[in-house]
Amino acid sequence: MKVAVLSGGVGGARFVRGLVDVVAPEGVTVVGNVGDDVEVLGLHVSPDLDSILYALAGLNDEERGWGRADETWRALETVRALGGESWFQLGDLDLGLHLVRTQALQSGGPLSSVTTRLARSLGIESVVLPATDDRLRTWLETPAGEFPFQEWFVARGHRDEVDAVRFEGDARAAPGVLAALDEADVILLAPSNPYVSIGPILAVRELRAALAARRVPAVAVSPLIGGRAVKGPADRMLARLAGGTAPAHVAAQYVGLIDALVVDEADRDDLDGLGEVRPIVTHTLMSDEDARKRLAEAALGAVFA
Repeated sequence: MKVAVLSGGVGGARFVRGLVDVVAPEGVTVVGNVGDDVEVLGLHVSPDLDSILYALAGLNDEERGWGRADETWRALETVRALGGESWFQLGDLDLGLHLVRTQALQSGGPLSSVTTRLARSLGIESVVLPATDDRLRTWLETPAGEFPFQEWFVARGHRDEVDAVRFEGDARAAPGVLAALDEADVILLAPSNPYVSIGPILAVRELRAALAARRVPAVAVSPLIGGRAVKGPADRMLARLAGGTAPAHVAAQYVGLIDALVVDEADRDDLDGLGEVRPIVTHTLMSDEDARKRLAEAALGAVFA
């Protein structure tokens, strides 16, 4: 089986980890969000791609939910003591990856080939690709002003309500992305924020068009449980921008792009308004390795039900 997965955020990375425990890793292509990418201390940081890489390599910090396990912060402490830019948390182990990526990009390599190199170095058998090699950045319009994603999410603690989301850059799909969608037996949308994790991927017009023209089933996994986000602002954003947090409000972000939506059992009595999108009800909380695998199995099972 060949599986293509659109993924962003911590939930997406955890889902992808469960997926490769269910199907052959070499048959999985993960298309990651780069709308969150940011320059910090001269380094190119790709937080969502990194979360995917760390999860697939078994290096992610399960307790914190992001970054690497057994991380230390000596370099950041020095940066802070010297009055440098310290609002974005860069751990010592994490810095190594950013240094290698930045050097490779400055040498002229595209982000897709650099990411492939990093994945191979980490022993990852799946294909990990950015949605685009071009510059694509997420901006949030709020009552306090407009902010790039990381300033809103990290520096301001995503406390500002969001009135609109826009994407800066005219991006084309990275090499390999359209082929992965075309050759897949199933396309999955991970349980990620529809606006700021999956939204930037779909902002790549070629990619969105390919998903709309798919010849295989596409299944999304809702990031909400009982209408609430496990972590992050997805529920607040849906309530403000879509008018609610029911499964129908999640599905409405993917009109014409999905055939089924996996929802939690807490939402089984709130399935009105899904139209032609078929609901798949299961436990969606990825609390441990077994739970991640069960969710991946449920998403794949939706294709053959």
